[in-house]
Amino acid sequence: MIDNLLLGFSTIATFPALFAIVAGVLIGIICGVLPGLSASTAVALMVPFTFGMDPVVSIVLLVSVYLAGEYGGSITAIAIGVPGTPAAAATMLDGYELTKQGKPGLALTTSVVASSIGGMIGAIILFCFSEPLANVALSFGAPEYFALAVFGLAIISSLASDNLKKGFIVMFIGLFLKTIGLDPFSGEERFTFGVPKLMDGLGFIPALIGLFAMASVFTDIDKATAKSRTIALSFAMPKIRQLLSMWKVYLHSSILGSIIGVLPGAGATIASFICYNEVKRFSKKKDQFGKGCLEGVAAPESGNNAVVGGSLVPLLTLGIPGSGTAAVLIGALMLHDIQPGPLLFQTNGNIVYGIFAGLFVACLAQLFFGLIGVPVWIKVISAPKALLLPVIASISVVGSYSYNNSIVDVWVMLGFGLLGYLLKKFNYPVSPIILALVLGGILEENFRRSLMISEGDFSIFVTHPISAVLLLFAVLSLLSPILFNRLAKVKS
Repeated sequence: MIDNLLLGFSTIATFPALFAIVAGVLIGIICGVLPGLSASTAVALMVPFTFGMDPVVSIVLLVSVYLAGEYGGSITAIAIGVPGTPAAAATMLDGYELTKQGKPGLALTTSVVASSIGGMIGAIILFCFSEPLANVALSFGAPEYFALAVFGLAIISSLASDNLKKGFIVMFIGLFLKTIGLDPFSGEERFTFGVPKLMDGLGFIPALIGLFAMASVFTDIDKATAKSRTIALSFAMPKIRQLLSMWKVYLHSSILGSIIGVLPGAGATIASFICYNEVKRFSKKKDQFGKGCLEGVAAPESGNNAVVGGSLVPLLTLGIPGSGTAAVLIGALMLHDIQPGPLLFQTNGNIVYGIFAGLFVACLAQLFFGLIGVPVWIKVISAPKALLLPVIASISVVGSYSYNNSIVDVWVMLGFGLLGYLLKKFNYPVSPIILALVLGGILEENFRRSLMISEGDFSIFVTHPISAVLLLFAVLSLLSPILFNRLAKVKS
């Protein structure tokens, strides 16, 4: 095993490979910062530039873009409340709260440290457990994916534990909005009102930008806070002791994120919310989550960067993409006449182990550039809100339009912005809508597919062991806050 790792580092120990890693990290961070550009989009945009490159150089470049793109989305999520990528929505829950408290340096530093550690742990898991984890992914069928979606939606028990009723109302609104478009089985139009662009459903990125960024603009205008800035931003960064004290959060979220990354179709967004939920569930600072808790920043960032290593497991060992970005990477490998799968370790071992080593180096580069960039981002967000609000609104419009080059997406963004504003005004949680939009399609498709397999027998969901366990966890997740609240009342 050590020999293979040394082979990987010797493979990338060239100027072109190291330069590609550094360039990939910088490009990934920039693309992650821009709302509307996801990590998969960034990787896809870079594929044409790899033509004629050495296969090792091209793949480590793309993997570096992938890794840094997942981190980059947290910067604007923390700085101005605009998630640069869907996975950064969970980071924003506590990260932006810290910025509003005048402590952006704490959140930005924690984010880059957690992301880099998560990426490294994901790379270790990729290196050590590729084949066993790939076999776990193969055991997931329609019932298991349905149960995973139910478990994900049960996260609202934590995200909206103060008022479960409101959380469920918002979640069902999100599930309804997810039905807009074509029926995945019959192909019939649902709630499209004759608008061709809505046949593919509501764009997730425009919805995300609207719910968080545009809603914040509407809220600030309503409160007339654009005239002055009352909070002085601190350049203070967390102490090393603070960062080290969260080692359990890094480890727990990174392992969980890696496992979720192995599952085809799950991805960084689901991993971020699940990691956030699970860390909150067992944290001694449970009451601080959503109010500016550093653990609430570290958990999703560790998880979504660990997904990168996890998603490469089925790609390299089985030739199955674990995410949309991994699917782009498969295409890039094939462009260089490299066929991913079990034989890849024998025929192109230097490339495989070069990817492992490249991930480690990319994590270090990400940590370096991320820490350097913290003061820069603080200076940017130090601008008065009278200047920031038009900038946020402009970024929201441009980001929504660039998602699909459609004005319909801009209207979708504005509609979700108004919805987010109303939810905040009447103290309804916004997060359950995001989860419903992420998991709604997985929930519906695998529920119907499972019933087709079982010919209408609902017992299929409990006769499959993995599905049954996940559903049990979902029930426990929903009941735990109720039980804890009642115990707290009894003690008082």
